[in-house]
Amino acid sequence: MIKKNIQFDWIMTAVTAAKEASTAILKIYEAGFEVDLKADQSPVTVADKTSSQIISKHLSKTNIQIISEEEEAATYAERQKQEYTWIVDPLDGTKEFIAKNGEFCICIALIKNGISIFGLIAAPIAQTILLGGKEIGAYHFDYETTDFLTDTYKVPQLNINPEKTIAYSRSHFSTRAQDVIDSITEKYGKSQFIRKGSALKFIDLTLGKADFYPRLAPTMEWDIAAGQAIYESVGGEVLDFTNFEPLKYNKEDLYNPFFIAKNKELNI
Repeated sequence: MIKKNIQFDWIMTAVTAAKEASTAILKIYEAGFEVDLKADQSPVTVADKTSSQIISKHLSKTNIQIISEEEEAATYAERQKQEYTWIVDPLDGTKEFIAKNGEFCICIALIKNGISIFGLIAAPIAQTILLGGKEIGAYHFDYETTDFLTDTYKVPQLNINPEKTIAYSRSHFSTRAQDVIDSITEKYGKSQFIRKGSALKFIDLTLGKADFYPRLAPTMEWDIAAGQAIYESVGGEVLDFTNFEPLKYNKEDLYNPFFIAKNKELNI
């Protein structure tokens, strides 16, 4: 089942890291925490930092370089020499974590030569994990499941939903995103909407609960890399809005272009 590009022990290491980090995050979530500001004025908590330390501890055992939101990355000259790279968001949705609405997650992606080939999104509140890549498909299971790479937990390929659903960010929305939403509804008729924080939107996309996710606001590689690998494994795509090519990773500039995630059978 596991082909040469993704080793089974790498998958298990990522799952173990996400579960241990989730436990630490939830303890902080329940106990209370202070909020600091990073240099870019984005919020950060001890949960972000603790999760990053836990995940890095586990992933370092694979001897693959790591890019994490809460750690200083190696220079591009060093990074580009490596075939594989882990890209990690130890707590995606910090604003939602602070707001205590539960819409936060952990994202771990494995990149090979700029392509996201494996992703994991762990939802600490729901105690569920979604992981996948084109070589293995996608799997959705709870934290108690151990034998998860089986047909019982495999996510089917996407269908064409008669009524379209558009996912969009709870904390980041733009006029340009509204323009895209308007064009989708004009093309496909009345749509349903899911407003949600963090990469949890990629769980809705992968499970076929949403058909489109336009993002015309800044994101970083660690926000999207895991979701892209998983979503592509069931027939989705994540496309750069400037050239409609799939997003690439481990770039010199770790910012993503504006993009749209959608069922590849649908057009905008």
